[in-house]
Amino acid sequence: MSGLFSFTKEKQVNKVLEIEIDLILPNPHQPRREFSDKEIASLAESIAQNGILQPISVRKIDDKYELIAGERRLRAAKMCGFKVVPCIVHEISSRHSAILALVKNIQRQDLSFFDEASAIEKLISYYGMTQEDAALKLGKAQSTIANKLRLLRLTQKERDFIIQNNLTERHARALLKLASAEERLVILDKIIKNNLNVDRTERLVDEYIGCQKEKASYKKRSKVFQNVRIFVNTINKAVETMQAAGIFADSEKIQSDEYIEYRVRIPISGKI
Repeated sequence: MSGLFSFTKEKQVNKVLEIEIDLILPNPHQPRREFSDKEIASLAESIAQNGILQPISVRKIDDKYELIAGERRLRAAKMCGFKVVPCIVHEISSRHSAILALVKNIQRQDLSFFDEASAIEKLISYYGMTQEDAALKLGKAQSTIANKLRLLRLTQKERDFIIQNNLTERHARALLKLASAEERLVILDKIIKNNLNVDRTERLVDEYIGCQKEKASYKKRSKVFQNVRIFVNTINKAVETMQAAGIFADSEKIQSDEYIEYRVRIPISGKI
């Protein structure tokens, strides 16, 4: 009996099997948040004519199967009305399945850059990888991984706004120069209204930052000027107080572009 069981298991693992669609569970670690109905419909049309050319990857869980890779094909097959689909059953752990699903999806070109960044972040934080490990696993430079992770500093509202308006990853990275979400939303609104490309977006961000620095500098100078006025008034008040006390003091103000000079003369005898 044990020999027969082991033979059956060997025949099922890593072999192409026809599996009922209703028995296939979604992968909880699927990084893709949205699927294009148009793309799924186009794929369904191809599958209806040619069948599923590349089997779907699954793993066995009790009496069902968990999807590893091939969700677009599975959705398209359902759209075609298929009851069964060709699958390869992999004998791997839940952790390995999750990593494999993430890696396969990250390497797809049609994955949104925010979904890609979230998947990379999950590889690192949830599965204990370093940025170097993730870079090696994905065949990317470590600096590329770091830049993609920086995109997650944008709020979900900003990410949705960027995706809905078909902006690029470079648009998103340009916005990261701005410190607050409020500032980024202001600039995003201008980008959308004026249909700005990446170069014009970067110039707009730089101009905005320069303007904000100028405003901050003006406020700082204004505060310093207010303090100077207080000091000058203090000097004038001191001279007036001496004069009221019968001391014939006087002052002379000399101002240039670089400084203000005050000369106060107080006679030793108390008289001029």
